[in-house]
Amino acid sequence: MPDYRRNRVPGGCYFFTVNLRDRRTDILVRRIDLLRACVKQARDAAPFHIDAWVTLPDHLHCIWTLPEGDDEYPSR
Repeated sequence: MPDYRRNRVPGGCYFFTVNLRDRRTDILVRRIDLLRACVKQARDAAPFHIDAWVTLPDHLHCIWTLPEGDDEYPSR
């Protein structure tokens, strides 16, 4: 596993991309209802603001802002 350096800024704004292991599938758009439910569950457990979100069939891009004083974006 790579040794990533994470720039942690309390209350910061973070951009990230998530890819599916199998890039040939379209499950992210086919099951968008399940994705939305999972995001709601994550936000209920550890709040964050969604500044932008793009969902494509095999990957997604997000920009989130964390609450003031919070830098735990990897746990979300």
